[in-house]
Amino acid sequence: MAAFEQLISAAREAVEVRRREVSQAELESRLSGRSEGRPFRQALAHPGLSLIAEFKRRSPSAGEIAPSALVADRVGAYERGGAAALSILTDEAHFGGSLADLRAARAASLLPILRKDFILDPYQLYEAADGGADAVLLIVRALDDDALRSLRDEANAIGLDCLVEVHDATELERALELGAELIGINNRDLEAGTTDLATTCELMPAVPPGRTVVAESGISTPGELARLARVGVDAVLIGGALMGAADPEAKAAELTGADRPVGQRRLP
Repeated sequence: MAAFEQLISAAREAVEVRRREVSQAELESRLSGRSEGRPFRQALAHPGLSLIAEFKRRSPSAGEIAPSALVADRVGAYERGGAAALSILTDEAHFGGSLADLRAARAASLLPILRKDFILDPYQLYEAADGGADAVLLIVRALDDDALRSLRDEANAIGLDCLVEVHDATELERALELGAELIGINNRDLEAGTTDLATTCELMPAVPPGRTVVAESGISTPGELARLARVGVDAVLIGGALMGAADPEAKAAELTGADRPVGQRRLP
């Protein structure tokens, strides 16, 4: 698995390449014609667990998952399977994604969309908004406090929600000091590449009431969902288990109970 610092460095270089092709001023000018957003956090504010279904072709930890998968086909399957929102990987070097995938998801689905990437620069916020995202991922480990706050404020100013991701108690404290309302707890050990749901379970008692919590990584079975529901998690972000499924719609339905009436399509 690539070291976290390598992932961040590659992301910074990729931003500079894209900035030379399209200026931030050009991206900003396009937002005047942007369609109305689909509130991301609001989509998760329902009783029980909500599913954020992710599209990614590969990952540093799993390698190739579904290299030939088509965005429109997969997000359509997720929506039919009862997902509440989408997560689209746009990092190309390590996840095989692109901003084109983000735009394709926007065109193919009515669900709110998270742009999942290593967001390090305001430029990426405008890319996200222009591409059709409703939210962006801010990884606490990748940003100092000033950058975290600045990116959160600018994202909110252009209509993007922020999923603020933490991996341990120190990062959670920083997210809470920021006033983050939407918190992602990533169960993956970034050094070892392993996952453990105990990370979410151990951090949940420190999360104050009123925050929306998303558990990420290493989640694939109804039993794991039930465990997370018991500790008060609001949503789960699932990628590998869905992308690797022979029938992604059926897998999403298994996780959401999509055979029930639409209003009851919530995880246990």
